Amino acid sequence: MSPVKVQKIVCIGAGYVGGPTCAVIAQKCPDIVVTIVDLNEGRINAWNDEEYRLPIYEPGLVDVVRSCRGKNLFFSTDVDKGIQEADLIFVSVNTPTKKSGVGAGFAADLNYVELATRRIAAVATSNKIVVEKSTVPCRTAESMRTILEANAKPNCRFDILSNPEFLAEGTAISDLHKPDRVLIGSLQSAEGLDACQALSSVYAHWVPRERILTVGLWSSELSKLAANAMLAQRISSINALSAICEATGANIDEVANAVGYDSRIGPKFLKASVGFGGSCFQKDILNLVYLSESLHLPEIATYWRQVVEMNEHQKSRFAKRVVDTLFNTITNKRITVLGFAFKADTGDTRESAAITLIRDFMKEKANISLYDPQVEEAQIWQDLAEASPNLSLENIKKQVKICSSSLEACKDAEAVVIATEWKEFKEIDWETVYQGMNKPAFVFDGRLLVDEDKLTKIGFKVITIGRGSL
Repeated sequence: MSPVKVQKIVCIGAGYVGGPTCAVIAQKCPDIVVTIVDLNEGRINAWNDEEYRLPIYEPGLVDVVRSCRGKNLFFSTDVDKGIQEADLIFVSVNTPTKKSGVGAGFAADLNYVELATRRIAAVATSNKIVVEKSTVPCRTAESMRTILEANAKPNCRFDILSNPEFLAEGTAISDLHKPDRVLIGSLQSAEGLDACQALSSVYAHWVPRERILTVGLWSSELSKLAANAMLAQRISSINALSAICEATGANIDEVANAVGYDSRIGPKFLKASVGFGGSCFQKDILNLVYLSESLHLPEIATYWRQVVEMNEHQKSRFAKRVVDTLFNTITNKRITVLGFAFKADTGDTRESAAITLIRDFMKEKANISLYDPQVEEAQIWQDLAEASPNLSLENIKKQVKICSSSLEACKDAEAVVIATEWKEFKEIDWETVYQGMNKPAFVFDGRLLVDEDKLTKIGFKVITIGRGSL
């Protein structure tokens, strides 16, 4: 046998991973036809929007889609046609944490993965390379292979690969253009290695061969969870130190800088904040916790669980600091929250610290003014309703006001809370903000974003995470 020459790729799932990844593959591989399919017609329509109002905000993504859509990049709701025509199929569907049943709150919900796998088996009439792109528990490929082989048509073979993504939202396009590494896992059989070589050849259009790592199938699956767990661990570690800094008068920026000079540690992911969010970190660590418990490794599970618990503690600790500083009550006070996305340069709100902060402020009966430059209003209301299931949306809207600018959100506020590190928040006209606020005017910097000395000279009382109160 020899490796298949990939001419047509289909990606099942048009979300944060599948959309940008396959758009870049189309851009870098003009000889390959790439089709992204999804049953969500509204999402596909957005990808095909004439004005390029895409369903995902990611810097540089519009330019990539514009360069190849309609040439060798297509978006469609015809999942079956895509499966039938493809040589290689990416499965890039959602794998949220289970909300009920066995493993609820920890295990990944693999329902969409199974549905996609069964659809492939039912529709495919020729050999296919099936690639796990979703983040999945270790040995999920074994379940997929069992389903495919049990339902395959005669003389139809499926080879399964693991190809986890290592994208950071906000820099996904540059990450795809110049990846640290591309990881491909396969069975170590002749067929598995041929399939691995076929996918490697796709990435080799633009990724240096030495950055394409080929490993065993199970190692690839576990590597994704391990990478995210260790990155999250660094954030929780520096956030734990930020609490000590606040209590002792040390400066977390100075501590992180000093620690980062150690070549064994390095400076990345040592920036203290109100907490990490996003679609991956918490979900993947909880997945690792569940895997450890399933393997009868309780001490390992406890270790990784603490990373998530520290992250939740950082959010609640920050919210409490706001209340304590505002004379132990924020009842009927106006609190401005700047930022709702979990990080800058994305519209993604999953596990955003802002959701937790606003929920806690609402419990204290505060009035909240909120502004984010990218997150849609409908998404904000949906997230806040899910965070406070005992409150009707009507009652939530009595306490929360969504504003169209930073200046509007800050007017008549007692305090401004910076929850997302959007660049525009650094460039706000803070003189005007100060004039329009109630006095004393407080700024709580949860992202180490603003110039504390500058704001203090204007008249603000500035409380920065990781620094003691003056």
